[in-house]
Amino acid sequence: GLTEGLYCGRRVCYDVLGVSRQASKAEIARAYRQLARKYHPDRYRGEPASPGGGGPQAAHEKFLLIATAYETLKDEETRKDYDYMLDHPEEYYRHYYHYYSRRLAPRVDVRIVILVTVCAISVFQFFSWWSSYNEAINYLATVPKYRIQATEIARQQGLLNKTKEKGKNRRSKEEIREEEEEIIKDIIKNKIDIKGGYQKPKIYDILLFQILLFPFYLCKYIAWSCWWIYCFRIKGQEYGVEEKLYIIRRYMKMSQSQFDSLEDHQKETFLERQLWIRENYEVYKREQEEELKKKMALDTRWKRYRRWMKNEGPGRLTFIDD
Repeated sequence: GLTEGLYCGRRVCYDVLGVSRQASKAEIARAYRQLARKYHPDRYRGEPASPGGGGPQAAHEKFLLIATAYETLKDEETRKDYDYMLDHPEEYYRHYYHYYSRRLAPRVDVRIVILVTVCAISVFQFFSWWSSYNEAINYLATVPKYRIQATEIARQQGLLNKTKEKGKNRRSKEEIREEEEEIIKDIIKNKIDIKGGYQKPKIYDILLFQILLFPFYLCKYIAWSCWWIYCFRIKGQEYGVEEKLYIIRRYMKMSQSQFDSLEDHQKETFLERQLWIRENYEVYKREQEEELKKKMALDTRWKRYRRWMKNEGPGRLTFIDD
């Protein structure tokens, strides 16, 4: 069952090291060190490489065979596969598969690779969110409505009066302008709560913390589900405001951040119309669809689009100003 190209080739690895199949790891290591000192290319000085004689090339080949035998027998899993090959020589393809799967398998632990990948994605995710958040702040600082309000708040707090300085501490107009810009941006950051994709990033929202906190979130969700079933289905309690808004949000298929970005008067309208009741929500949904159709029917852009589809169609190449 010994095959050229697998382990020690036509030689038995135990015979190469001069140990028995019952030898311990310490005995295998001791035999390897003795043979390595004798046949190592740096130590070989022309002694016979084998009882039949030989030169440096033969000693080098002998040393490689010894190293291969030691690498095969020092690892428990590899040694187990090798012993199985000696006992079951007929399972030719299985031995090839196990040998090359171990030879070609990555040396790095897969868990470390996954951890490094998750950390890299989390870092990129966090800095990407910060970039989006800063872009939103820079944009809001250019909007006259928010800029005027932020400037007025800065004046009331006396933040813009510190720019007039004399003597050695006197600064250029460019430095004063940059400082005022930073003050306005800081006020906008503190006064405006940005929702959605441009909101201020939180470290608990990145992938790494989501994975670490997943068991906690799962247990919390199971406990909340049990509480919901016990209170509202078994005991038959009436829904509170938060529970009603939760059901409405589920009907609308909106995330929590999307629902929070709605105006307060919209939520009050939902509660007044009792949209947590399925029938009321279906009526509200049809009304919204009808209203959308009316707006599209009255919109001049949609009228032009329908006229173009009727007269020209998408199959012709035309030049239209719009």
